[in-house]
Formats: sequence, C-alpha cells, structure tokens
Amino acid sequence: MTTEYQHPEGYRTDAQKRLIPESMIKPIDLARDALVLELVGKAQAASDVLARFKASAFGDIEAFVELSAEQYGAQLGGKKGNVSLLSFDGRYKIQRAVQESIAFDERLQAARALIDECLRDWTTGARPEVVTLVNDAFRADQKGDIRTARVLALRRMEITDERWQRAMKAIGDACQVVGSKAYIRVYERIGDTDQYKPISLDIAGA
Repeated sequence: MTTEYQHPEGYRTDAQKRLIPESMIKPIDLARDALVLELVGKAQAASDVLARFKASAFGDIEAFVELSAEQYGAQLGGKKGNVSLLSFDGRYKIQRAVQESIAFDERLQAARALIDECLRDWTTGARPEVVTLVNDAFRADQKGDIRTARVLALRRMEITDERWQRAMKAIGDACQVVGSKAYIRVYERIGDTDQYKPISLDIAGA
C-alpha cells in the first residue's frame, strides 16, 4: 500500500514531506518523477494480474485434480503434492510444486555429539573429506541457521560404524517440516525435443 500525500495546486511534496513549489523543481526532476509514477502504475497493474492468475491457477488445478480422481473413484485427502499437467500435444506443461521448509529439533545436537565421538576415534584414520563435510554441514549460515541440505547429505555416506548409524537416525528423527509453499511453473517445449523452457512469470527472469 502506498500513501498519497495531498498538496496544494502548484506544489509537490518531497521525500522529507516538505511542500516545494513546482516552479522551483528542475525539469529533469519532474521528468524523473513522471517516469517513476508511470512505471509504478504499470507494475502495480501487472502485480494485480499475476495475483489473480495465481489464485485462479491454483483453484483450477485443484479442481482438475479432484475431477481426475473422481474418474477412478479415488478420494484425495490430506496435503496435496506436486502435479504436472501437459497439453494434449505436449507443447505446454504446467507444474504445481510444493516446497517444504525443514528445520531440526534438539535431537540434532545428539547426532552431532555421536558424530564428534566417531571423528575423535577416527582421528588417525578418518578421511579428510569426511571431516570437512561434517564440519561444513554443521556450520551455520549468515542467518545463524543450520543448512539442512548439507546435514541431510551426511545420511548418504556409506559408514557402517554403529554410532554413525545412530547419529544418522537422530538426524532423520530431528527433521521436522515447519511449513510449505506452493508454486505454479509454466513451461513450453523446445521444438520437437523432450526439453522444456520456463515461461517466466518473474520480472527478474523475463
């Protein structure tokens, strides 16, 4: 929401909320102001169109998924997952993607303690890359959060030590889904290939 400031005719309100006579404002400053206001108006209109498209697309996809399920007498319950829909000729593809936000609870500290115990015992024989991966996984990012993907990647390592296995189980148990966000992505097939390019709905990627 923007706030419109009322001012007497022949005056403009500057960034410090001061009334300035238009006759004292340089032509280039007036031209800049006109350009900014014009582009902001167009941006707000485009934002409204995208917001309406998003709401209608999610609703239409959900309705179609329910309709498709009814054809087979299936009842779809609970949180809906990812869905891909293709046009009849395969030229276009629409995806509803659900991205989950993951966080770790206090059990991650138990996992780190077990891993540290393993590393202390393996000091002479531990592979340097293992130590580096572990330290990097538990290093917090700039926001002070543990990088979940790197911690979860530790579970793919083939290590049979019983303590390591218990640590990996603790990581799995500590993993909690704390939220999710759904996206609509639209794609167009590239020629006659099996590759698709996104139709950008983001001004930064257009």
